[in-house]
Formats: sequence, C-alpha cells, structure tokens
Amino acid sequence: MSVLIKICGLNTAAALDAALAAGADLVGFVFFPPSPRNIELAAARVLGGRVASRAGKVALTVDADDTLLAAIVEALDPDMLQLHGKETPQRVAAVRARFGRPVMKAIAVETPADLAAATAYAGIADRLLFDARAPREATRPGGLGTPFDWRLLQDFDPTIPFMLSGGLDPENVTTALAITRAPGVDVSSGVERVPGEKDVERIRSFILAARRADREPPATIARTA
Repeated sequence: MSVLIKICGLNTAAALDAALAAGADLVGFVFFPPSPRNIELAAARVLGGRVASRAGKVALTVDADDTLLAAIVEALDPDMLQLHGKETPQRVAAVRARFGRPVMKAIAVETPADLAAATAYAGIADRLLFDARAPREATRPGGLGTPFDWRLLQDFDPTIPFMLSGGLDPENVTTALAITRAPGVDVSSGVERVPGEKDVERIRSFILAARRADREPPATIARTA
C-alpha cells in the first residue's frame, strides 16, 4: 500500500491546485485563529468545492467546541476531522459519534512515554498523527517546523494507522520514511516560503520525494539520501 501524503495548512487556490495536481491524498485546512495558516469558513467553502473528489479533505482544529465543529462541517464537508489539541479519548469518541466523520488525533512526541500514552486512543481514533512536542514558550501546538527523534518509531507497533508529522520537508522526508516506515506523512511549514504562505514547487518536490521513498527499499534510500 502506497504512503499516504497530506499537505496541510492550505489557504489559497494556487497552493491547493498544486497539491492536487501533484497527487496529494489528503489536503488539510486549519481552523485555528492563532495559526498563520488559519482559514475562514467562507474561504474554506470555496476551496473545499475546488477539491471535488480528487483528495480527502481534512479539517484541523485545536480544542474546538461543538458549535465550531458544526460550522466547519457545514462549510467544508470534511472527510476527516483532525484534533490537534488536548482532546481526551472521551472527547475524541464524542466528536466522532456526533459528527459521523473519521477522526485523526494528533499526539505530541518527545519521549517513548508519549508513544505509550497514544495507546489510550486505540479503538477510538481512526488514525493518529505523531507530531513534535511544541516548545514550552509556544502559543500553539505542534513542533512548529521541528522534527522529533524519528528513531522512537522504529520499534513502535501501534494498533491504529498513523501519520508522521513535525519538521518534514522535501529534503528530509525520504530519510524520515526510511527510518520510521510510516504509512503516511503530513507536511505544512516544510513546504512554505514564509509561515502561512505555501511554495508550489516545494509542494511538488515533497510529494515526489515521498513517492520515491515509497518505491525504493530502505537501504537504497539511506545510501542516496
């Protein structure tokens, strides 16, 4: 099965079209005002219509209440909800039940204990997303362009499908996949010129690199990375 590729934080037609044309499997839209990638509901409605059936639409939120989630579902009609805050397994289950959409839960990773804690979402979340833990002074979750130690995933066998995120870019995704053998990768800041502004060439390069890593055996990737 080929690696699942998600381009997140899309907020313009040009960036979205580049991701779709290059073959992204999932396209992500951020609904979190502190983020430079935040998108308004009206704009999400327009871009969501542009996606049609060419990729899955993912709505990223951070500790959103049901009112906001309902508005997002109405505007974007997402194929998946991505919960990127401190949502408990009980909250994930409630969101999944109320909105009838698959849920991907982001897990901040810094140590093996963080991976162990992810097992609490088994049988609840449809997918996990392993992201770097945000610095203490950060105003929003996520690694903010910084990878965690990918070797933590080498002997990890989760019972839920997962994606790798945090600090990925066109230059390192090949190595990341060789180390982790992750079934999916998620990139945002790694394909930007400046925070919140996507670079269409980097989007294409990232997807090409991830597809190449998927085709070649790990030993070959390690020698050529």
